[in-house]
Amino acid sequence: MSRTFDRKPDIYTRITAQIIALLEAGTRPWIQPWQSAHAAGPVSRPLRFNLEPYSGINILTLWGSAMSQGFAAPVWMTFRQALELGGHVRKGESGSPVVYANSCKRTDTDPETGEPDEHSIPFLKAYTVFNVEQIEGLPAQFLAPVRPAANPDTRIGTAEAFFAATGADIRHVGSSACYIPALDRIHMPQFTDFRDAEGYYATLAHEMTHWTGHSARLKRSFGRQRFGDAGYAMEELVAELGAAFLCADLKLTLTVRDDHASYIASWLKVLKGDTKAVFTAAAHAQRAADWLHRLQPG
Repeated sequence: MSRTFDRKPDIYTRITAQIIALLEAGTRPWIQPWQSAHAAGPVSRPLRFNLEPYSGINILTLWGSAMSQGFAAPVWMTFRQALELGGHVRKGESGSPVVYANSCKRTDTDPETGEPDEHSIPFLKAYTVFNVEQIEGLPAQFLAPVRPAANPDTRIGTAEAFFAATGADIRHVGSSACYIPALDRIHMPQFTDFRDAEGYYATLAHEMTHWTGHSARLKRSFGRQRFGDAGYAMEELVAELGAAFLCADLKLTLTVRDDHASYIASWLKVLKGDTKAVFTAAAHAQRAADWLHRLQPG
């Protein structure tokens, strides 16, 4: 008698499916529609139990989990970490997946020389974390009150200094934002043309992410040849995620840009065609954010 076993979807498929479901519902998992009631600030990357920020794909999965379950606190930890801090996960709570990269050694025989050939094989390993709102008995600092938000109608000094330190050629001309690769130049509308300060910096973060892809910097292309093709959609997704990561780092609210509504369909097409596409996009967005951070003084 034969038996059929259901194979558990791999981590790439599971996380991509989560993001596709949110996009199909009209929600972008990298945009938080709330003010976080936590001492980490009004906006934050998801944080580990030691308050160090997550990176790459884990930012998206945990933002998505927080959005779907209504969590305001940005801190996540494992079952064991909660116990070590004196807390415990409430009975019946479901955790959220995160991943980390690892590798294993494999030795094959070289077909030409017959000699052993050792090489590393990279892979992702998943584990489960819980939001602090799912945990009882934690120290008070994990559920601390929110800090006052900055005045959105004034320029924000930390963001101004961050983008100025990159040395990018940013010119305030015209009525639309864009990065022009042939000129290696960013065009932005005037600051006063935006509804608020955070909208201006979120848009600039998007264009700055494009700027990092230039051949003189991260050499990112995805083989794009024309507007709207798969490579173009991937680059736009990288810029969208890069802006989300940068805004989280700068404690800014990432607002939805009206001109990006049409991109959701193209992103869905890319994600449904390749379960690793969002991992690739998140990794490139993280490299872009890291590149811009390395340009900061001291």
